[in-house]
Amino acid sequence: MGEINTIVARAKFSDLVNRAAFGKERVVLTRRGKPIAVVVSLDDLEELQRLEDEEDARLGRTALEQWQVEGRPTTPWVTIKAENGL
Repeated sequence: MGEINTIVARAKFSDLVNRAAFGKERVVLTRRGKPIAVVVSLDDLEELQRLEDEEDARLGRTALEQWQVEGRPTTPWVTIKAENGL
C-alpha cells in the first residue's frame, strides 16, 4: 500500500484514481506525516460493506437469540416505525 501527501495527491489526483480503480492499489493519504484517508477501488469498498453487513446481521441474530433466551418480548418493526413516525 502506497502513501502520498495530500498536497502531492491533489496534483496527481487522476493518477491516484487510476491506481486504485485499475491497478487495485490502496493509496494512503497523509497530512503532516499522519495517515488521514485511503483511496481504494470500488471492489474494495464493496467488500468492506459486505463484511460490515455480515457483522451487523451476526450481531442482530445474537441479540435476538439473547432476547429469546431471556424470555423478553420483541416489538414488531411495523410498531417501531409507527411509534417513530417512519
